[in-house]
Amino acid sequence: DESNTDDEEETAALLAELQRIRKERAEAKSKKETEERDQAEKIKINQAITGNPLLNPEQSSFLVKRRWNDDVIFKNCAKDNDRDHKKNFINDMLRSDFHRRFMDKYIK
Repeated sequence: DESNTDDEEETAALLAELQRIRKERAEAKSKKETEERDQAEKIKINQAITGNPLLNPEQSSFLVKRRWNDDVIFKNCAKDNDRDHKKNFINDMLRSDFHRRFMDKYIK
């Protein structure tokens, strides 16, 4: 009988130890999930705050980025191909009516 009760006591002790280990793991897991959730929430709030350039003026400069060819004369030449319009003054020698007539007459 004593060996049988010893076995039962050992089994009860092992089951109690197993329950304690499971409880510790569950607590550690829930703590880890809580920390991850808090961290994700902090990241989300930080992104919401820094994502708006109006609330974070030191990071962004409100300068308009321009290309190197934005202010050249010949940029929109293809848009000005309609030659059927009446004579008007253009302050660009290459797009003036006189220059176009000259090029049509002597070059082509």
